[in-house]
Amino acid sequence: MDSYQEAQEQLVTITDFVRFAATEFEKAELYFGHGTDNAWDEAVAIVLQMLELPSDYPVVMFDAKLIKQEKQHIISAIKTRVQDRKPSAYITNKGYFAGIEFYVDERVLVPRSPIAELVESQFNPWLISDEPRILDLCCGSGCIGIACAAYLPDSEVIVSDISADALEVAQYNIDQANLYPRVQAVESDLFSAMRDLKFDLIVSNPPYVDAEDLSDMPAEFFHEPEIGLGSGSDGLDLTRKILKQAAEFLTEHGVLIVEVGNSWPALQDAYPQVPFTWLEFERGGDGVFLLTKQQLEEHFS
Repeated sequence: MDSYQEAQEQLVTITDFVRFAATEFEKAELYFGHGTDNAWDEAVAIVLQMLELPSDYPVVMFDAKLIKQEKQHIISAIKTRVQDRKPSAYITNKGYFAGIEFYVDERVLVPRSPIAELVESQFNPWLISDEPRILDLCCGSGCIGIACAAYLPDSEVIVSDISADALEVAQYNIDQANLYPRVQAVESDLFSAMRDLKFDLIVSNPPYVDAEDLSDMPAEFFHEPEIGLGSGSDGLDLTRKILKQAAEFLTEHGVLIVEVGNSWPALQDAYPQVPFTWLEFERGGDGVFLLTKQQLEEHFS
């Protein structure tokens, strides 16, 4: 009898399974970076999600006993997380962004951007329109654009991506949130399908991992679509294109916000004359810049 079968037969409560999962995750030296940063939080998340319980499920209820089917369900998830190094979000099909749950699978990246803080603050003080039109460029699951619509109820949002597979996930999330037609999914190679549209805010979390980092990534990242991660030798191939084209699609007082992660020093070195505003986050994260339409026109037109 292997340890998983033994655990399934002998463990009884939610607490038992959380403790077992955390121990297994530690022993396997898993990488945590797709929503949690340690074995215990990962264990709590995967057990509660497999039971369809909320993340704020009362701790006093962790002594609840599980039935056979629930135990099988959880053990299968723990085993997959350890043996396949699959991110938990792809096992549970649940990702979280700005406090909102999204469906995710291997067609899209797992939501984890610090841009969530900007969404929650309604992009104050940068977004001045009362009824903004917003573009979520390289949208993946659509989490940024959909969250924008949720936090800015008078907004209109387009979520766009070059990947038809990703847009299927985004459309599913739009439908689940009941936000169509205020949020619409558009297949587009960057701005190619935007035509004469103008936006008060263009926000993007494009691929930005450089070639060196891509080759050194933990195994968990290889479950994510490479098209959503890598962007040339310095990670900035798509960002350069966005910078050159964005001004044309912004309103007079429009702003561009882009996450470039660890590639931010390379971007700063590539454009030392550009006055990037690097945004700060209370909950951690960096590598997110802001430029106005005027700044883009001055430096990239």
